[in-house]
Amino acid sequence: MVTYTSRSEGSRTNDFLSEHAQVLSITGFFLVCLVFFSFQTETFLTTGNVLNLLRQAAPVLVVASAMTFVITTAGIDLSVGSQVALVNALAAIAIAAGVPWPLVVAMMLATGVTIGLLQGWFVAHQAIPAFIVTLAGLSIFRGLALLLTKGYSIPIRDAPGFTYLGRGAFLGIPVPAILAVLVAILAYVVLTKMRYGRQVVAVGANMEAARRVGMPAKWITASVYGLTGLASAFAGLLIAARLGSGSSNAAVGFELDVIAAVVLGGTSLMGGRGTIIGTVLGTLTIAVIGNGLILMHISPFFTQIVTGVIILAAIWLNTRIFSSGLRIGRRKT
Repeated sequence: MVTYTSRSEGSRTNDFLSEHAQVLSITGFFLVCLVFFSFQTETFLTTGNVLNLLRQAAPVLVVASAMTFVITTAGIDLSVGSQVALVNALAAIAIAAGVPWPLVVAMMLATGVTIGLLQGWFVAHQAIPAFIVTLAGLSIFRGLALLLTKGYSIPIRDAPGFTYLGRGAFLGIPVPAILAVLVAILAYVVLTKMRYGRQVVAVGANMEAARRVGMPAKWITASVYGLTGLASAFAGLLIAARLGSGSSNAAVGFELDVIAAVVLGGTSLMGGRGTIIGTVLGTLTIAVIGNGLILMHISPFFTQIVTGVIILAAIWLNTRIFSSGLRIGRRKT
């Protein structure tokens, strides 16, 4: 006769630490960065610098929130920076032509969704790797922005309501930061509390299994690129409103900051695991590093080196440490 014994209940503390290890690690790293730069420069923790940091980090957080969904499906969107530049230029051109700015905002958001869904269609329905599709998009959209602007900046005048989106403040807090936080909260609710979020995680974990249980796996895959298109358009509008101009050179290297923020926050590049809280912390960490290095009078180009190292380290953690943890967990069961 075979007897069965139940597995002993593990430590709640250990389970909590295991489940939230990545978020806790980025939290610790973020705090270390804060302490380090606060000792290196007296201006780092001043109110003016903190508010400026939040204003500049807002577009990255908006797009990183959407990128979390893409990477959770084991995808990638390399074109977000070019999409930001294209919308940035189109918005400036439209406002300069006399189009009311609320209509411009609506048109640009619709344009972003359309671009994202088009790329998603190639990825999901034509089975072209996301890396290839979005790499092509990176070149195409930046090229369109250059073609439309001829390489010049397009000034935005007589649109105070529009510029308020990028330069305004509410109760002393920059409007872009408020909008970015609202986007992150919405993304958190969708990813963790709603059916769509659970489907995104399921598709990332095992697309074929998700399809077999009746989930619209291809539509879910395509839709997340629509989200990054929408978020990129929103970020492009925020940047245009803050700078008061549209330029094809906007958001150069933007995609690196976005991807670094997401993977540093703990979202798995292999799919099936995403965290908006980690993305928020990753975004703030990237912003703090860039801001702190500038205040220390270190070349801003060095920030690109740091960002690249962070991406490499995050990928290594994803593929080595956490996969090892999963193997250990399986042995224990």
